[in-house]
Amino acid sequence: MSRIREPAVADIFYPADAVELRNMVDRFLAAAKPIAASPKAIIVPHAGYIYSGEIAATAYKALESVKNRVNRVVLLGPAHRVAITGLALSSADFFATPLGTVPVDKQAASLLSNLSQVRIFDDAHTLEHSLEVQLPFLQQVLGKFTLVPLVVGDTSAEQVAEVIERLWDGPETLFVISSDLSHYHDYGTAQKLDKATCRAIEALRPEAIGYHDACGRNPVNGLLIAARHHGLKVTTLDLRNSGDIAGPRDQVVGYGAWIFE
Repeated sequence: MSRIREPAVADIFYPADAVELRNMVDRFLAAAKPIAASPKAIIVPHAGYIYSGEIAATAYKALESVKNRVNRVVLLGPAHRVAITGLALSSADFFATPLGTVPVDKQAASLLSNLSQVRIFDDAHTLEHSLEVQLPFLQQVLGKFTLVPLVVGDTSAEQVAEVIERLWDGPETLFVISSDLSHYHDYGTAQKLDKATCRAIEALRPEAIGYHDACGRNPVNGLLIAARHHGLKVTTLDLRNSGDIAGPRDQVVGYGAWIFE
């Protein structure tokens, strides 16, 4: 019998109704500016769609040019619910959203079996939103694909980069890094901090992104190391915060979207 990781934040971070969800994602994508790109990796935010959906869509729009060749997505996001050391895989055979199920790529995941920083730990996935909120966008843009889901906890950027390198492969593999930026500063402070983080990402400088700069700093920094090794070019697509989109400006959360070619 197949093991399915059921949605944990449907109707909280995004609509639980499939038609409503599909229409929302399609609206975000339709509003995003088309870009001629061939991404190997993207960084996207993971807040509720009313806050971060517009920003995430700018990167997912860029995947339309590679949707016919990408058949595997390696998805890395930070742990919010369960404190973990290293990176956690799931034992599930499928990850479900209101739009259907995505098969877990067990063969690709097995390539990580001898890395000490990686283990199967379902508790890290059960309630985690940082991976889940990316799936409806991926389902709408890519259609069919397999998934390597990795929740990233307390670990070094080098250990994350080692995992990314192990799964690098060719153009059929896409890396999606899920991360928000600064949290709960006033609007002006958040803008300053997030612009500095953006410059660090553009320069592929993981050493310049600290603990409070991005909740997904560990997967982001691991990608930056790998991107530097492979000579990827970074393009910033969007950089805003919740004060620009919805809610007050006294305590905001920063969001950004980047593509790596």
